[in-house]
Amino acid sequence: MPADDQPDLFGDDTPVAPANEPATAAAPKSAHQPLAARMRPRRLSEVVGQEHILKPGSLLPRLVAQNRFGSLIFYGPPGCGKTSIAEAIANETHSRFVRVNAVMSNVAELRDILSIARRRPEAATILFIDELHRFNKSQQDLLLPDVEEGNVRLIGATTHNPGFYVNPPLLSRSHLFRLEPLAGEAVVRVLKQALGDSERGLGARGVTADDKMLADLAVLCNGDLRRALNALEVIVLGLPEGGTISAADLEVFARERRIRYDADEDEHYDTISAFIKSCRGSDPDAAMYWLAKMLAGGEDPRFIARRLVILASEDVGLADPQALPLAVAAHHAVDFVGLPEAELTLAHATLYIATAPKSNSATLAIGEAHRVLKEQPVQTIPAALRSKSGQANKRIGQGVGYKYSHDFPENISGDDYLEKPLTLYTPGQAGWEAKIADRLARWKALKELRQRGE
Repeated sequence: MPADDQPDLFGDDTPVAPANEPATAAAPKSAHQPLAARMRPRRLSEVVGQEHILKPGSLLPRLVAQNRFGSLIFYGPPGCGKTSIAEAIANETHSRFVRVNAVMSNVAELRDILSIARRRPEAATILFIDELHRFNKSQQDLLLPDVEEGNVRLIGATTHNPGFYVNPPLLSRSHLFRLEPLAGEAVVRVLKQALGDSERGLGARGVTADDKMLADLAVLCNGDLRRALNALEVIVLGLPEGGTISAADLEVFARERRIRYDADEDEHYDTISAFIKSCRGSDPDAAMYWLAKMLAGGEDPRFIARRLVILASEDVGLADPQALPLAVAAHHAVDFVGLPEAELTLAHATLYIATAPKSNSATLAIGEAHRVLKEQPVQTIPAALRSKSGQANKRIGQGVGYKYSHDFPENISGDDYLEKPLTLYTPGQAGWEAKIADRLARWKALKELRQRGE
């Protein structure tokens, strides 16, 4: 049996005692429960990882120690400890712990839970809602009165960004804590504990493993401790008592390794953001890594190609005018070639843009033009620049006085094309755009000469 100060698990699938029983102590763990459920921590001090919110003296442990916390929302990836922390809080504060899953719950169940909590204020009910993001607006609104009155203390767990999926009134009444995937060292520490724990873990089977095997298993599980522990249980139960875990035992999990990547959810947005910023920052290695992650996660290659087209104008622009036609060609190629060969096209375009000279002058110029239009009176189109098509336009003198640029040396007539000249475009000094800057400076001098009649 492990010492009380040993760290424990972070999984998210433990059944709880019935809603009418206070969670004043850890319930006995059934041998039929998965290892991840049996090894849950019983106190916050047993939780591994998440030091940024659980280290001694930080906000959450102080609130729990004083039993003065309100509603909490834990936001993080699967297997990082959201449910385990919630249960540990209930145990430490001797609160009645009621758990519902937002996928399976409904308004009628919520009404019953809240009604019982109102009748039993002495029980200090903690209502834990797993997958809180699955509740619709009306279900979340139903919680508000009892959360405000303190009839229940809500602890919500979500893998989705609460800013997008939790109603603002509920979010504003809760402390939000973001949890991170567990580091490999933390996962290994818990795996070793599980192998040696005869009461809740796998110690009775006497199976051993060296640190490298456990580290490899941790890598395969991508910081998901629940998945790592349940994988360990499958491996150990498949070995004879007293056996040793080998590389061959991990092969099946290596073949089935999945990259955590939820299309149209946080991982989608965060990864494409990292990809864009790596290209913008001229880091081809990082750009390749994030590209590979998106492709391994099943991202739509056409979405990636569209982002490359945008990057070509937004961040490369006139510093390398070939970036845009190359990105557009890559988009077309991805569309008619398809995966897996289209990966080569995306890699080609990504490397070109990541290694190209950079300029955001087009982005700044159109932004400045919009600002001027919004903040200043709209300028009248000079008469010489207006269309002279049609008899009516000719009779009122539109187009009269226009100087045809090609009739002048270097196509500079000296005309102004705004009533009040503006400077919206400032060329950069990288790549091709340095030549544009020189050209514009010469044209400006020629224009001044023409206007003086020289």
